Amino acid sequence: MPGLRRQDADQSALTGGMGEGGTEILDLWPTKLVRRMLLDFDEPNRDLLKHVREMEKENRALTTDYRDNNPLEHDRPGANWLRAGINGTTIDYLRAIGIDYPVNWQIHSWANINRQGDYHDSHNHPHCYLSGTYYLKVPGEGTAKRQRSDVRPNRITFYDPRGGFNMNSIKNDPYVEPEFTVLPEPGLLLMWPASLMHFVHPNLSDETRISISFNIVLKWSDTYLPTQQA
Repeated sequence: MPGLRRQDADQSALTGGMGEGGTEILDLWPTKLVRRMLLDFDEPNRDLLKHVREMEKENRALTTDYRDNNPLEHDRPGANWLRAGINGTTIDYLRAIGIDYPVNWQIHSWANINRQGDYHDSHNHPHCYLSGTYYLKVPGEGTAKRQRSDVRPNRITFYDPRGGFNMNSIKNDPYVEPEFTVLPEPGLLLMWPASLMHFVHPNLSDETRISISFNIVLKWSDTYLPTQQA
């Protein structure tokens, strides 16, 4: 094809270890993100919303006081249902990435009640293995008072962990976009590696946005250590 040149070194890299004439294009260092709609969420969501609002009456700083705010430690229908959904999703995630041995973890969760103007700066979750959010209530876009066309109320945006990887991207190459944005809805569970940077966009509505975020914290075992290569 005119304009494309294949150097010998490039060809060697593609065929290395495959024998003459073989080609292998590897998908290296992928980032796995789970999007799952939990089934039959209406009744559990009603119970969880009631639970979160009861918790906020006792602690007005509920959203920022996340260390002592764990709605899933309570024994009630909504919490038990969501805990089971998170555990099941964690098992599916581990299987998908090739973890084929026993892993033990605990869930630490906290409730988020975001009112008009509330947002969360770009951040990740240190000292955890996986993180996620389950959505109970997502308001509309809000009134059209903004002037910028790129404001994305109530979304969550994830950022490519390979900083600057898109700087030389060209049209149609998969690395053009350094971010991935989701507009959540009630019943949606998202889960991702805890190291992944993400930003929660502002709520511009008069209604509250309510979710439950969580971390999967591993109960350590030496069996998790990778095998040392000679």
